[in-house]
Amino acid sequence: MGAESHRDRPFAPIDGPLGSFIDFKNGKSSPDRIDSGEFPVYGSNGLIGRADLTNSMAGTLIVGRVGSYCGSVHYSPVRCWVTDNAIVGTSKSPSDSRFWYYKLRSLNLNNHRSGSGQPLLNQQILNTIPVSVPATSDARAQIARVLGALDDKVEVNFRINKTLEAITQAIFKSWFVDFDPVKAKIAAKAEGRDPLRAAMGAISGKSDAELNNLPPEQQAQLAAVSELFPDEMEESEAGKIPKAWHAVTFGSMLTHTIGGDWGTETPDASNDTRVAIIRGTDLPELDQAQLNRVPIRYTSQKKLATRCMKVGDLILEVSGGSRDQPTGRSFRMTANAMREFDCPVEPASFCRLLRPDSLEIGVILGLHLSYIYQQGKTWEYQNQSTGIANFQTAHFLNAELVTRPSAAVAEAFFKIVNPLLERRHDPQGKQLSGLRDTLLPQLLSGELQVQNIGAEAAV
Repeated sequence: MGAESHRDRPFAPIDGPLGSFIDFKNGKSSPDRIDSGEFPVYGSNGLIGRADLTNSMAGTLIVGRVGSYCGSVHYSPVRCWVTDNAIVGTSKSPSDSRFWYYKLRSLNLNNHRSGSGQPLLNQQILNTIPVSVPATSDARAQIARVLGALDDKVEVNFRINKTLEAITQAIFKSWFVDFDPVKAKIAAKAEGRDPLRAAMGAISGKSDAELNNLPPEQQAQLAAVSELFPDEMEESEAGKIPKAWHAVTFGSMLTHTIGGDWGTETPDASNDTRVAIIRGTDLPELDQAQLNRVPIRYTSQKKLATRCMKVGDLILEVSGGSRDQPTGRSFRMTANAMREFDCPVEPASFCRLLRPDSLEIGVILGLHLSYIYQQGKTWEYQNQSTGIANFQTAHFLNAELVTRPSAAVAEAFFKIVNPLLERRHDPQGKQLSGLRDTLLPQLLSGELQVQNIGAEAAV
């Protein structure tokens, strides 16, 4: 039955091959890519750069054609270039293009690949895949608007989290790597200016005129923090650091450290306690408050007693890197992240629990781990055998130097930065993703109709 006969039942399902709804064609060789290019360039695994040329219109569907990313699906809301490692999909009804992005993702296209060596998808295969979708393009467009609104909110939340991450890293680097407030005081003293005022400018990033425009309460708070920083540097094992601060080993700032656990998939006589076990592969998603992939397993009370995580604890990945990705990824457990688990949490076997000697120091150590990982320094602590990269934890704990500030500076830093870290693990992102993933199959199948969705989901 054709879509035209379904005007009175627009959400009723209609069956047919993909080719009756989408036109497919191969992409073309990549143009010269430049960072300042106006248009995105897509390959088999999504965005690979930018260029000033396009070969596809806005609303294009991109399907990975060859290799390990064969069958991956992407969507470009703007004009773009699609390379010859991917297939271009164009909806026959442009208004429902985004619907087909969600539908194609639900089809597990990688399962339709051919070739025993190099995986391959081609237009012929895609054209013949059977689908069942709402009958009219308008109904499909309505579904796409609901899912797209949720996706847009998830993306906004992701960008906010990335901004917060950049802010916390910038403050950490300024205070504990570059020592900007201290150096500002030293320079001001040498030039006959007010050292406190100089530190206030270094901490806030504001000029004298901007500082004058701050409300008196904010000026007082900023001055109180600036007062905590010394106005001299002194030699240490780590080079010059602020006077009365100390260069100490990472391990000396911990009260407890232990390797992880894996337990069993089901309870037995020994492992009778339900736990969430965090793996190295979970760490990037955990940092975006996405907890749905963390496996639930069973362990013994004895093992859990020494491995159960608390707020402020750190997890360090100690095995599982590759030639392109070092070990040493990490995660700091915030109160917001901990609340999302309904059972005790512990690190997996290829990770290690690190417990700082205070919450304030834990924030500094957590950001230190992130900083050295981004700088590539964790390569220095890695060895490789039988194809598996391992982190030399004992060497790291005894060799990696951290500048420990005064207790007052650590407390001030915690008060500024910890709320930002907690906001990064706010459950809103997880809730939005969960709602989208719940609605997706129901809407695509017609089991749930747009008009039956609550207003909070349809906005």
